Amino acid sequence: MNRFLIVKITLALILISLFLHLQLFAELPDPDPLRFAKEINIFTEWDQKNSYPANAVLFAGSSSIRLWQTHTAFPKWPIINRGFGGAHISDLLHYYQETINVYSPRVIVFYCGDNDVAAGKPVHQILDDYIEFITKIKTDSPDIRLIYLPVKPSISRWDKWPLMDQLNQEIKRFNASDSNLYYSDTAAPMSVNGKKPCPELFMGDGLHLNQAGYALWTSILTPILQKVYDDSIK
Repeated sequence: MNRFLIVKITLALILISLFLHLQLFAELPDPDPLRFAKEINIFTEWDQKNSYPANAVLFAGSSSIRLWQTHTAFPKWPIINRGFGGAHISDLLHYYQETINVYSPRVIVFYCGDNDVAAGKPVHQILDDYIEFITKIKTDSPDIRLIYLPVKPSISRWDKWPLMDQLNQEIKRFNASDSNLYYSDTAAPMSVNGKKPCPELFMGDGLHLNQAGYALWTSILTPILQKVYDDSIK
């Protein structure tokens, strides 16, 4: 093999390596948050006509929050539910004032990131959005507690689970650095030994939880929520 050919092969390998590196750290543009303008207006109009509880537990995030009958599942706490289906964390950032800050909650229960991974966003981009979201909360209300519910393993998005689990572990490590941030592991009991989660936990679409799925989440979250809420009023 002559020297010129060796140089060409070397340069080609360098270019391939650079391309793969750029692909790894490339970020996707956020979807247009205005697609949720109607849903957010409904929240705002409701708040203008009705009172919302003080010192509430605010459930915020995507459809897994929206579909959860949180008032029934957690009757001992004042509950506000501000989930909207299809949301990315970037959408919660855009509508932060309307869905988070306006309520001055005592505790936030947060589920979002599922749609971010499914859309192809890299883990580092989603993590950055989460950290930005937490930073906004801590800047405005340093004493608020937040419980993160990890992205769930689902049947319809099982091929995305390795990335979802990576995101969960990154957020778990981040939360461990702050005593006001918590991680309630609702994901692990759904996927035993790395296998697909039980179909009996899902609606027919294999993505959204059914009554049994929410009963499982409620049983896991309740004792943690009890501790976090009690600690917040000491």
